[in-house]
Amino acid sequence: LDPRPGERILDLGCGDGTLTAEIKAAGGDVLGVDLSEELLAAARMKGLRVRRLDGHALDFVSEFDAVFSNAALHWMLKPELVIAGVHRALRPHGRFVAELGGHGNVAAIATAMRAVSRRRNGDPALLTPWFFPTAEEYTELLAKGGFVVREMVHVWRPTPLKHGIEGWLRTFGRSFFDQFPEPERSEAVAETVELLRPSLCDSRGVWTADHVRLRFYAERGA
Repeated sequence: LDPRPGERILDLGCGDGTLTAEIKAAGGDVLGVDLSEELLAAARMKGLRVRRLDGHALDFVSEFDAVFSNAALHWMLKPELVIAGVHRALRPHGRFVAELGGHGNVAAIATAMRAVSRRRNGDPALLTPWFFPTAEEYTELLAKGGFVVREMVHVWRPTPLKHGIEGWLRTFGRSFFDQFPEPERSEAVAETVELLRPSLCDSRGVWTADHVRLRFYAERGA
């Protein structure tokens, strides 16, 4: 992103504002947007300017020099709408810099959840509420949306989980596991953990999420 002092920057999917604060510290005039009131409250506690807004319905017009996003775009399942909104929000030659989950992200985790779903007659539509595109797919979407892609990298990024896999499953797989009443919910989580243990837990008991990321830098046309 390389934020410059005085630049107007939109942090799309800012969450609790951790990276928004870094942009502000670098001198950027930054606005964070997110859908989670809980996370926005945490961002406000950091003294950040934030707003509740759906990434599919950005209502800015030529207001920003850059749009930044980290680990949020893959939650937005209609990328054409998101890209169109970012394009409108940027000034001519503005930059769009982001990282999101790429194709193959959490593949082992999703496969284990799918196996548990089949065994327990779960709803498969709740399995993976994410959009994990290939580099080629997202490059094409950006180009169709009026951007020139300067860099697009598909990165294998295994991520150690300090507190194991169960917390990850209960947080990011909530939409899937919440379909089961207790005690079946805890049983489904435990079953998923055991399916994943051979591939994601090493001999020391350290769990690693099978993350794959897309990182890109694109520029809006004139």
